[in-house]
Amino acid sequence: MTEQSGTADLVRVLAGTDRMADLLPQLHERAVVSAGGTCSVLLQLDPRTNTLRATSGFGLTWLSVEPWLTSRQEAEACERAFARREVVAVPDLRTSMPDLAAHLGCRAALLVPLARLHERLGMLIVGRADAGQPSDGGSAVAVVGDAFVLALERARMERDADLQRELRDLLHAFSRLASSSLKLTSGLETFCRETSRLLAADRASVWLYDRRSRELVLAASSDPQYVATSVRAVSEGSPTPPAVALRRERAEIGEMAPPDADKDEGNALSLVTVPLKGRRRALGTLVFEGLRVDPGGEIDLLDRADEVGRQISGAIENVQLLEEVLRSRRELENTVNSIPDLVAVCDARRRVVHVNRSFADRLGLGRVETMDRPLAELFGPETSDWISGLDLEPGDGGPKSYTRDMEDPVLGGTFSLTVTTLVSREGELVGSVVVARDNTSQARLEAERVALRDRLTQSEKLAALGQFVAGIAHELNNPLQGVLGHLELMRANRSVPRDIRRQVQIVYREADRAAKIIRNLLVFAGRRKVTRRPVNINAALARTLAMRADACRAANIEIVRRTDEKLPKVQGDPLLLQQALLNIIMNAEQALASAGGGKIMVRTSFSPSRNAVVVDIRDTGPGIPPDALPRIFEPFFSTKEVGKGTGLGLAITYGIVQEHGGHISAANPEEGGAVFTLELPVSRETAR
Repeated sequence: MTEQSGTADLVRVLAGTDRMADLLPQLHERAVVSAGGTCSVLLQLDPRTNTLRATSGFGLTWLSVEPWLTSRQEAEACERAFARREVVAVPDLRTSMPDLAAHLGCRAALLVPLARLHERLGMLIVGRADAGQPSDGGSAVAVVGDAFVLALERARMERDADLQRELRDLLHAFSRLASSSLKLTSGLETFCRETSRLLAADRASVWLYDRRSRELVLAASSDPQYVATSVRAVSEGSPTPPAVALRRERAEIGEMAPPDADKDEGNALSLVTVPLKGRRRALGTLVFEGLRVDPGGEIDLLDRADEVGRQISGAIENVQLLEEVLRSRRELENTVNSIPDLVAVCDARRRVVHVNRSFADRLGLGRVETMDRPLAELFGPETSDWISGLDLEPGDGGPKSYTRDMEDPVLGGTFSLTVTTLVSREGELVGSVVVARDNTSQARLEAERVALRDRLTQSEKLAALGQFVAGIAHELNNPLQGVLGHLELMRANRSVPRDIRRQVQIVYREADRAAKIIRNLLVFAGRRKVTRRPVNINAALARTLAMRADACRAANIEIVRRTDEKLPKVQGDPLLLQQALLNIIMNAEQALASAGGGKIMVRTSFSPSRNAVVVDIRDTGPGIPPDALPRIFEPFFSTKEVGKGTGLGLAITYGIVQEHGGHISAANPEEGGAVFTLELPVSRETAR
């Protein structure tokens, strides 16, 4: 057979079949014929251990699964063959390569290196009976060696294509299940079942690494009962196969059965562990149990297992990253929703992309309804104008922030607004965040605090003034009583001339008027002894209004009364309380008379929180001048013209209410007029 015809024959053989089981025997037979040998063996290089293992042969009764050409002489001969890229003849195997001689049972051999470009694939060894060199120098067997390379490469490419196709379908199913349910275990269970079928394993299991507990957790398996055991394994220092594999770089075969365990079937049951590695961290371990490995098929099996591990590692890491992103988003969203402040996030066009629950609730809208709306629509005109006028373009200092206190009618309250820009890593504006803190209650509390401070100041001023007035009243009262006593004697003395008696009467009347003013001053100062007994405020108010009914009708004043009929009684002096009510009614009557008439509205109620009877007396007059409001209860202070009032009426009312442990206040309501509010405490005995 010529070299040309032999090459053409090999091409026909390679083109005639794509099944390695049919192709390899034919190639071995042609190698033996070309070299004039008796047997041949194909050794493939295991890149993990850099050893040669027998994968197929011809004319041999048994192929050892242990590495071949491991002695120093054999390794050197093998290295010479690879270095020269030519057939090396070994004339005396028993002397130079005794181990190989024992395997082949031959006297001599030809070593044919198998390589693809710069990658070593293995070695073809042809055993011969004689020690001579082939007549053609081994060129014919070298051609057969090239045919082995082509066959191995084609088989590898076909296996890779088949594996990639099956893996693509499998990973597509895994990704679809995991993404739709966002549960990694759902997809892993399908993956384990399919890979177990793909590699013909008894069981496939995925162990995931828990970084917090530093343990490997059995996440999924093709055997549901195995998963039910909830197996865990310590990852560091553990001798278990999943833990050992986690610390390795590539797939490995472990717990191999003895070579002759399944000699009848020609294969052995194996356990293959595959480390699952992410881009920056270990993900876990893929374990195949009960694999049936053909003699010499370890390399192909481990390559397939590594490819499966690489593919599923990427898919697992993607799902885990997606779960972490979604979990982080939920945590962030829950955090933002738990903030009582109103938060709105908008894009660079100032259109809303997110609002928290507080903001949506304040607007009375669903969060979906606020999406992609202009930010200005969520606020009142003044707030919108302020936000629109802000310079949000990032400067050299990075993000910008603006804060302002504003009252917004759309949000309904007083808010402290903060607008902060969102800037990308490249320094470009991507949006902004608006945080509105509701200061309505704080502003109300501040207003109440100011009012209380003013009331306290007023009370302190009136108390000091009361002490001063009480001292003067006592000093004036003693000589005045003496004057009144002597005038009384003069009035009773008939020896006093009649014309003088008339003058004495005038002096007595004015002195008595001065005594009444002093008594009123003592009431304001709280120095008068009060006789307390249960008083019905409604009854006292009815008597007071009856006294002024005729005068009010004459002045075109309408009295509107709304009383609580179940009002509890208060402990106090009925005459003094009636005097206090009368002073306020007359004050309102005089204010309305100057305005040509109006209404006086009287309302009584009970406040359980303050345990007090509340009396509101409101008029529709011009109100109290703002500058006079702080001094309204001072004695001798009056807004009336000179000679039309003493300025003691409201001062006396203030003293009476204070003497009864109550409180009185005056204000100008928004609807106009003036309102006086009396609060009189209710004792436990009379409280309802």
